[in-house]
Amino acid sequence: MSTYAGEPAGSPRDPWFRRHPRTAVAVAGLLFAAVLSLRLFAADPVEASTLLFTLPVALVAVAFGLRAGVIAGGSAVVLIVLWVVTTDATLTPVGWISRLVPEILLGFLLGDASDRLRRAEDERRRLESAELLYREAIEINDSLVQGMAAARWALEAGRTDAGLKTLEDTIEQAQELVSNLIRQAGMAGRTSSLPPD
Repeated sequence: MSTYAGEPAGSPRDPWFRRHPRTAVAVAGLLFAAVLSLRLFAADPVEASTLLFTLPVALVAVAFGLRAGVIAGGSAVVLIVLWVVTTDATLTPVGWISRLVPEILLGFLLGDASDRLRRAEDERRRLESAELLYREAIEINDSLVQGMAAARWALEAGRTDAGLKTLEDTIEQAQELVSNLIRQAGMAGRTSSLPPD
């Protein structure tokens, strides 16, 4: 499951940052603050500590997807600009590019990959569910067809009581199979939204 705002956290098989999105946001915030502090107190602009902004950007992008990844990359850019303005550091055009472009690009690429993986996982689950429903539909169909065929043969042979008993058993079995499907789908106790015939 997705962990976007307003949506439930993921399943127990998901990584910690999908199961605990608030914790992921807090960790990313702490990482941004720690890297900015490190950068502000390390006066030498040649040091590559601004590259550490890639850690929170990557965390946010993988945890929340493309949009959040780009926002995190943009936040890293803003913090780098804040560092330059605050410390009066001088960067060449190559220095600016080497610090800013990776942050945005990382947020974009990892966020896009995370969204694609999430969609692929949703599609896999959908296909598994459809396959299960297909198998159960075949089982129901086989049971009903066999039961009705047996009832018909009994009735045609003049064994009315046996035919009616087989038909009753088939109806009971069909009700049980359908009830099990409804329970499995989590729909027990709900009324149908379909219009009446």
